[in-house]
Amino acid sequence: MERKNKLIIAIMVVGAIGILAILWGSLLGGPNLADGERKILVLATDKHEQPGGGVDMAFFVELKDGSIKKYTPVYPGGMMHPTQAAPAHLSGKMFLHDSLWDGPEQGMQYAKEIVAANTGMEADAVVIVYDEGLDAVIDSIRPFKVDGEVSDLDATSIIRMNDNYAGYPGSSNVQGTMSRGDAVMVLARALSQAAVNVNKRNTMVQTALDEYAKGNILMTPEGSFMSLMATKGLEKLL
Repeated sequence: MERKNKLIIAIMVVGAIGILAILWGSLLGGPNLADGERKILVLATDKHEQPGGGVDMAFFVELKDGSIKKYTPVYPGGMMHPTQAAPAHLSGKMFLHDSLWDGPEQGMQYAKEIVAANTGMEADAVVIVYDEGLDAVIDSIRPFKVDGEVSDLDATSIIRMNDNYAGYPGSSNVQGTMSRGDAVMVLARALSQAAVNVNKRNTMVQTALDEYAKGNILMTPEGSFMSLMATKGLEKLL
C-alpha cells in the first residue's frame, strides 16, 4: 500500500491508534470490519463552531479483509439530506456540515444518510474526531514538527495554513494552495512522522485513549473494531 494511503490512520486523529486500541478490549457487538469489504466514514469536526460541532471535512476509509486499501475525501459543501429539514433556525434541508447539531448519536446517522444520498457510498461505521481531541494529541508530543519545522499552531490552524478554501471565494484568510483533503494530509504526515519515535507514539496512544474517554473521539457502532483488532492487530493496519 502506498505511504499516502497508510496516512489515513492519522486522519482519524490517531483514531486508528487510540480508538482501535481501546476497542480491542471492548465486549460490545458490531459489524465485523475484518471480514470482506467495509467502509468507515470519518467526520473531522470543529467542536465549538455550533451546537454539536460543524463537520469541516470527511473521509471514507475502505477496508478489505481488515487492511486499509483506500481513502476517499468527502467535501461537506453542498451535501444535503434527502428528506431531513435543517436544524434550529436554518432553512431548507440539512447539510452534512450541520448533521451533528442534535447530538452525535443521531448526527452520525444523519451523516451516513447524507453521504449515501450524495455519493452512493454506504458506511459500515462512523467516527467523529473533534478538533479538541487532535489538539490534545499534538500538545502531548510538542515540540511538534510540520514539514521539518517546529510549529506551535493547533490542528485547525495547520490545515488552514495550507488550505486554499476552495468554494469560499473572496475570503481574506486564504493562505494556502491545497485542497482541503491535501491540507489535512500535511497534518497526517506530521503525526505519522512523530509516531516513528517510540516514546512519542506511546504518548500519542495514551492521549488518544484519554480523549476517547472524554468524548472527543466517538464512534458508532461502539464495538465495530473489536474483531478487526482481534484478528489483524494494530500493526497490520498501520
